[in-house]
Amino acid sequence: MTYVAGVDSSTQSCKVVVRDLESGALVRSGRAAHPGGTEVDPAAWWDALTAAIEDAGGLDDVAAISVAGQQHGMVVLDADGRVIRDALLWNDTRSAQAARDLIDEVGADAYARRVGVVPVASFTATKLRWLRDAEPENAARVAAVALPHDWLTWRLRGYGPEGKSPLGPDLEALTTDRSDASGTAYWGAAAGAYDVDLFERALGRTGREAGSAGAGVVLPRVLGPGESAGRTPSGVLVGPGAGDNAGAARGLGAADGDVVVSIGTSGTVFAVTDAPVADASGTVAGFADASGLSLPLIATLNAARVLDSIAGLLGTDHAGLAALALSAEPGAGGVVLVPYFEGERTPNLPDAKAALHGLTLASTNQPNLARAAIEGMLCGLADGLDAVRGVGVRERRILLIGGAAQNPAVATVAAQVFDAPVVVPAPGEYVADGGAVQAAWALTGSRPRWTVEAAEPLPVDTRPVIRQQYAAARAG
Repeated sequence: MTYVAGVDSSTQSCKVVVRDLESGALVRSGRAAHPGGTEVDPAAWWDALTAAIEDAGGLDDVAAISVAGQQHGMVVLDADGRVIRDALLWNDTRSAQAARDLIDEVGADAYARRVGVVPVASFTATKLRWLRDAEPENAARVAAVALPHDWLTWRLRGYGPEGKSPLGPDLEALTTDRSDASGTAYWGAAAGAYDVDLFERALGRTGREAGSAGAGVVLPRVLGPGESAGRTPSGVLVGPGAGDNAGAARGLGAADGDVVVSIGTSGTVFAVTDAPVADASGTVAGFADASGLSLPLIATLNAARVLDSIAGLLGTDHAGLAALALSAEPGAGGVVLVPYFEGERTPNLPDAKAALHGLTLASTNQPNLARAAIEGMLCGLADGLDAVRGVGVRERRILLIGGAAQNPAVATVAAQVFDAPVVVPAPGEYVADGGAVQAAWALTGSRPRWTVEAAEPLPVDTRPVIRQQYAAARAG
């Protein structure tokens, strides 16, 4: 039997799955935790990856591996391959002003046209501008810029700082894929190339793709969907990798008519489409997917952690929160939570705070607060679905994934918030699964078609009062 492995290096943890090449059956898996916070030493990701691989039984019998990872994170390297400073993650909002500065200089329309996105604090370009302005000495040392999955792929292949890696600090060996590159705000899916002018506006230094002639900060070479990045020192083939959402789309086998709603540390709504998207409002990011198509996407900063916070406040766990929420009526007796605990990306309000609305003596009780938390989280994602529809996406069904999707109250309320059939696939590590699909593709030259189990669609049970109350509270 031939085995392939996929990795999900997410904000919270690293997961590894090993699957049978022919059937896609799960053979074994492993995981390791990541540290918290919005800036992290990438060495912690490498330690977690090696621990998760060991927990999954190692790679001795694995033919190929590919890494999917959290998007946008800024990993800056010096000429010796050393990490210059802790990586700023996608959910670090300190670069909000940098995003505004870039838009003022270039224009939202021009950004959308050139690279398919308009800068927000999440994107790598804004973090590079922040670095240029706030830490000029560090900015001057930058010899290469990578994303989390790029850096891990490079390390897997044996590269890294002198003395800590068998092949040393060859920056020209850095690679990425089109899905992750499209989240930087200096690589465009339509052109299929880096926009070096936009990169220079961000860091104040010129850039060039790895392996190309000339001087400048090295940007990872962008690989095609079925290309190989190389091999590990032990000979395991390494796929190009992907951004986490593109990895999930691939792991799910998402096709035309599928809109994926993912509830993790962040919330996302995305679809796979034939044509690139350019939304000058910046609401919908025109990302590329990992197979040669497009991945229009919105993201919210406040997702599963909203449920963590309110469950903790109520002195219960997620199961207890679900029981409380399901004992309340749709609309939570008029109680509305606008859950902008960490600021928000959609809408773009990096300095916003959460707010409770509609409290009366009669409505202030634990069931209503529990239900308001779930309704508020899902209403933010439903607003995102409206935005994705606004750029031409038409859904046949909604695939609800992420750990919170398995909560019975979340699934029930989703069928009341969304006005389309909701399908909850079987629990799985779909981002890591997407990495395994990509590893198989790189190994064999063709994309495998593995079966994904899913429950029957939930009956559409739309309750307009939920979104009407939310819209009024958000505008108030």
